[in-house]
Amino acid sequence: MSVPRAGPRVLVQYVVLRGDLSRAPLSWPLGALVAQACHAATAALHVYRAHPDTAAYLGDLGSMRKVVLEIPDEAALKALATHLQQESVDHTLWLEQPENTPTCLALRPYPKDEVNSHLRKLKLLK
Repeated sequence: MSVPRAGPRVLVQYVVLRGDLSRAPLSWPLGALVAQACHAATAALHVYRAHPDTAAYLGDLGSMRKVVLEIPDEAALKALATHLQQESVDHTLWLEQPENTPTCLALRPYPKDEVNSHLRKLKLLK
């Protein structure tokens, strides 16, 4: 009897964006929000470019998967960043300049099951 082989590992890059940036009183335009997510995702890929999962993720551009999640505000984003750091989850917190404002964070690519427990309370960005 043969043992079924596991398929290729599915890698996902999670991006977590502050939801309050789009609402009053901040009311950032959509393009600015998209730029924050792009900055964070690109920075995480660059910082962790030597990790085998990042290399595998970038090696198959047509199969990239990203999940963009929403977090309520700056305090919650900072708390998540601290939690991820304590749990040794590789990520990059994006700080918009020149204000030094935390806007978004992105994890390096991970298998979903390795990081779900840290992100399961967050919803998809709407």
